[in-house]
Amino acid sequence: MKLDKYDYLIVGSGLFGSVFAHQVISQGKTCLVIEKRPQVGGNVYCEKIEGINVQTYGAHIFHTFDIEVWNYVNQFVRFNRYTNSPLASYEDELYNLPFNMNTFHQLWNVKTPEEARQKIDKQRNKYSQIQPLNLEEQALQLVGEDIYEKLIKGYTEKQWGCSAKEIPSFIIKRIPLRFTYDNNYFNDPFQGIPIGGYNILVNRLLERAEILLNTDFLDNKNYFENKATAVVYSGMLDAYFDYCFGNLEYRSLRFETTVLDTDNFQGNAVVNYTKADVPYTRIIEHKHFEFGTQEKTVVTKEFPLEWNKNLEAYYPFNNKKNEQLADKYRELAQQQKNVIFGGRLANYKYYDMDRVVRLALDTAKQALEKK
Repeated sequence: MKLDKYDYLIVGSGLFGSVFAHQVISQGKTCLVIEKRPQVGGNVYCEKIEGINVQTYGAHIFHTFDIEVWNYVNQFVRFNRYTNSPLASYEDELYNLPFNMNTFHQLWNVKTPEEARQKIDKQRNKYSQIQPLNLEEQALQLVGEDIYEKLIKGYTEKQWGCSAKEIPSFIIKRIPLRFTYDNNYFNDPFQGIPIGGYNILVNRLLERAEILLNTDFLDNKNYFENKATAVVYSGMLDAYFDYCFGNLEYRSLRFETTVLDTDNFQGNAVVNYTKADVPYTRIIEHKHFEFGTQEKTVVTKEFPLEWNKNLEAYYPFNNKKNEQLADKYRELAQQQKNVIFGGRLANYKYYDMDRVVRLALDTAKQALEKK
């Protein structure tokens, strides 16, 4: 039954909005969730193609050290044992990621941690006395020329759409180097993919919520704000305020998805392409997230794009200029009565999925206690 007034109007049905909705509904609150896309789930939405759960908006591997978050999501869906072990392709060479003894052996034919340390130290010591002014200098100081030139430079410049010399150094304050033969990308103790895809998780989180699809909150903001006692907003921070201080910068993505008449295209879920002259940053083969045995396979090439208002904003461009502008919008956000800003776009911060779930749990708890 549609209500004239809800306790919460939740803008966006990604993980932040969905977890928040589930938590407050569980405490007897009423919610209306509005979503501008034709389906719920935000960027974790999956489409079934050839019997394969295709992650429509890019690869999402759930990983966390937070056992409370892990137990929380496992209430709704079982997770498999998928371990993220991407490869990097440079010209005709393949390297294991993250940077570990397998990578160092592939680069220099070294076999022991001591040999690898000596090789890296010899290269990075050349830059030990400089004060890094940009990402390139920071990376050279951390790992030296070989790793930077083959595995960081081209990929990073494609990802951010500019020279590494124009990217602030704080983007990579550290680069993990592992002196073990371990291709597990994440250090977190809990990791996996929902069995059956992320749609199961989101649908169960939202099963008691009222939902409006194909609805843009910002097209009718005043009307929707009057539909609820409080608004939970997970859209773009600057867009909420009609870009009154100017646009924040984001990066966007284009996905080119293809069905291939083979059962196994690249033998791995994720292969990064680190040469600058390859226009995409990675190829995802979706069936490997769930150890699929289907007769065909589905692959997605991921192309970074400069964002504009006609494109989806995927992640913020966190340089000094944008952070200063975001702070002005955050001050405005704090002044809003009965509006809660949360999630990657509303906070103008990059979050892993577990951090989004944690943020939603904590925010919902605070909202309920305040009420």
